[in-house]
Amino acid sequence: QVQLLESGGGLVQAGGSLRLSCAASGRTFSRYAMAWFRQAPGKEREFIAVITWSGGCTYVADSVKGRFAISSDNDKLRKYLQMNSMKPEDTAIYCCAASNSGSYFSSSQYDYWGQGTQVTVSS
Repeated sequence: QVQLLESGGGLVQAGGSLRLSCAASGRTFSRYAMAWFRQAPGKEREFIAVITWSGGCTYVADSVKGRFAISSDNDKLRKYLQMNSMKPEDTAIYCCAASNSGSYFSSSQYDYWGQGTQVTVSS
């Protein structure tokens, strides 16, 4: 059974940092890319960042570029989203997702999703 499990969410003050983790299991993901999306109350799901499974290629959305970074651990089974200089508008549920479609900016291209982790940034 394929599983993506996020962790690391929580409450942080504006200007602070959090690191989210996504652990993958249940299949071989070598041809997949893994992305982070977020969804705030009343808003559409937003693409944040994507990384190839090898970790060799990354892309971060302009809306968070310079503050957020996506990375992979050495065994490539865990992906991270480092969030720095956080703002109240970063408050959302953050989900990781995996895709082998070759198109990575739309949530509709993703086959597997985690349950999400809540991130709340207080002002």
